[in-house]
Amino acid sequence: MSMKATRDAYGEWLVEAGKINKDIVVVDADLAESTKTILFAKAYPERFFDVGTAEQNLVDIAAGLAIGGKRAFASSFAYFLTGRAWDQIRNIVAHDNLNVCLVASHGGFSATSDGASHLAFQDIALMRVIPNMRVVIPVDAEETKSVLDAALKEGGPFYIRLRRDKEPILQKPYQFKLGKAETMKDGSDVAFVSSGAMVDTTLRAAALLKDRGVDARVLNVHTVKPIDGDALVLAARATGSVITVEDHSVYGGLGGAVAEILSESYPVPVHRVGVPDVYGSSSRSVDALLKEFNLMPDQLVESAERVIQKKRN
Repeated sequence: MSMKATRDAYGEWLVEAGKINKDIVVVDADLAESTKTILFAKAYPERFFDVGTAEQNLVDIAAGLAIGGKRAFASSFAYFLTGRAWDQIRNIVAHDNLNVCLVASHGGFSATSDGASHLAFQDIALMRVIPNMRVVIPVDAEETKSVLDAALKEGGPFYIRLRRDKEPILQKPYQFKLGKAETMKDGSDVAFVSSGAMVDTTLRAAALLKDRGVDARVLNVHTVKPIDGDALVLAARATGSVITVEDHSVYGGLGGAVAEILSESYPVPVHRVGVPDVYGSSSRSVDALLKEFNLMPDQLVESAERVIQKKRN
């Protein structure tokens, strides 16, 4: 199975797209080596702007370039981009519906080596509440390029959450479509609903459950906003129980979005697995944090069995 980081795919896409579309500009906040925008900077230095460690300026400059007719891509680490520049994102980029694509690296657990201050467990919640903002978490490097193609075509504000480490390129039984959740595996006993790196984790959990006679469905909800309510209701009807799995706080992220939809449209037992109301531990391995928050495949098997039992009761 081939492996590639989503941030690497972003850097490559920028170079490819920048060759065709001369209106593409990139703004970074002193992290071009890490976000991989350095590739665009080397290819088109006249269209690359590094503002230093000043995320509010990063977003303001990207907004100004968009007002001037450019297609702006603004990048930093997920926490810094969303947490430090939320006011500028809300009141300028989103309010005026500007062509600014916020592409964040090091989302979820992928910044663990940098310590708790860098871990973005609230970024999806922060972006999801902003009007006009589309929120997308690609499942792998291949899908990252499809997401970026869609963002460039659609225009307007986007938040795209990427990750640091190399991840498997998954076999996908679909062509990417913005706003449409996709079934990675059919199943009738329980539905795993996940996004990003957690899709591979839930597929592995589903394989373990199969050995126990449990047929688990796996949904890739790459577009958290606008979320595909029809697909969620279909999965709930087919299985009668749902487990959301995310490398984000259980408050305000994918789990919250799914619970909102199903509570209004088709109530079934929903169990949210993710980061509880805590900060991430400093400088620990990704696997250590996954285990701490019950996000390893074997732990998801236990969650699934409990949810199925609850459904039967």
